[in-house]
Amino acid sequence: MTDVQHDAAERSTSQLEEEGDIAADYIEELLDIMDLDGDIDIDARNGRAYVSVNAGEGANLNLLAKPETVSAFQELTRLAVQTKTGAFSRLILDIGGSRDARRDELAGLVERAAERIEGGAAEASLPPMSSYERKLVHDLVAERGLHSESRGEGSDRHTVITRVG
Repeated sequence: MTDVQHDAAERSTSQLEEEGDIAADYIEELLDIMDLDGDIDIDARNGRAYVSVNAGEGANLNLLAKPETVSAFQELTRLAVQTKTGAFSRLILDIGGSRDARRDELAGLVERAAERIEGGAAEASLPPMSSYERKLVHDLVAERGLHSESRGEGSDRHTVITRVG
């Protein structure tokens, strides 16, 4: 069992729901400060709490839905959860569908990398990205029947795609 699987197994649904509730309260306060409206949904799956902020008509979450902004809010929210629970949080925050949009972008990167591999390249490197994004890439690569691995350290950690075997 990997460290991630072990961590996920240790986190109960009730712990994840508690993380989601704390995160939702924190985000609601931030939205109030910014005078923005948003509906907050909480879900627990794959050993993580998922918190989504969605807007109704006329609400302007576009500025908050930029990848860098979502990442920053996610880190702040994780710190707020960690402060309350005393435990590290692997919470995922989505604002205005930004995670789905990013997944689509990553699928495009994987598609272009796969075309390079199929065209004879030994490997194709993707740009550095977060561990969550690398996980999505690994899943997308596996669906295509190719192999991927993470290389590099810290902010330079990236995914390299190769043929299987």
